Amino acid sequence: LGVIADVQFADAEDGSDFSGCRRRFYRHSLRLLREAVRAWAAESPPVDFVLQLGDSIDGLNARRGEAEGALRQVLEALGRLAVPVHHAWGNHELYNFSRARLARSGLCSRPAGGSAGPPDGQCQAYHCSLAAGLRLVVLDSYDLSPLGRDPDCPRYQEALRLLREKNPNEDLNSPAGLQEPQFVQFNGGFSKAQLDWFNEVLKFADENQEKVVVMGHVPIHPGASDGIALAWNYQAALSVIHSHQCVVCVLAGHLHEGAYCLDCHGVHHLTLEGVIETSPGSSAFGTIYVYEDKMILKGRGRIADRVMHF
Repeated sequence: LGVIADVQFADAEDGSDFSGCRRRFYRHSLRLLREAVRAWAAESPPVDFVLQLGDSIDGLNARRGEAEGALRQVLEALGRLAVPVHHAWGNHELYNFSRARLARSGLCSRPAGGSAGPPDGQCQAYHCSLAAGLRLVVLDSYDLSPLGRDPDCPRYQEALRLLREKNPNEDLNSPAGLQEPQFVQFNGGFSKAQLDWFNEVLKFADENQEKVVVMGHVPIHPGASDGIALAWNYQAALSVIHSHQCVVCVLAGHLHEGAYCLDCHGVHHLTLEGVIETSPGSSAFGTIYVYEDKMILKGRGRIADRVMHF
């Protein structure tokens, strides 16, 4: 499995994050993505799938009117691989596009027909078999979020009401003073419908003695987060995972400095470092080799090697 997170490409000069403290290499990020694609193509044996963990283009594109062109370049780079690419949707995709537009784009990797995901056709959550005994579950971390939704939509109103209950700040992206600092607008959460569906998928995997890899944009364990870049209702997602035996690893992006923890139920939570904050001369991607009793991550550049035993 090739893995990469937070490319956040924009055809723009280097800038900084919202705090002004961390450098962002907007234009160079596409070069690093292409480097990753070349490396995966040269693997022997070749990679079977690529997991793109969200924020493929930067919100800067929306302000510049360049979202479609930026997305096209990212998808063209990934399209040079003759293997399936599974996409998570991040906040930056939703800064650029509505959910309806994303559902019709190349970032919608949910299988046709909708039978593999929740009933909501605009929810980027699905599952599929990667190999005998190995299942992938893609979660939609912004299923419960105002981002990308019509303000008249009930889900938008539900998400905004929850956000305002938890975050009284004028700037909803500010965690200042919050008891639950994950309740900021650049994070999101999981609807009850998605969590119910997730529970049924894991029940199926348990019954069929499968191992499950879960991926989504936003971390769902505080130990794989900075306490802010964390799904709103992460406890509910963890409760579903911990009520089953099948999940071995949860992959996320969103937190550009990356993080890792092994939780008390033996589940590995790996948050990948972001390409967008990777300087020229380095890189930020990896390849995961899956065995019957472990996963081995071989990282490049900022991504460290890691062995994750089941």
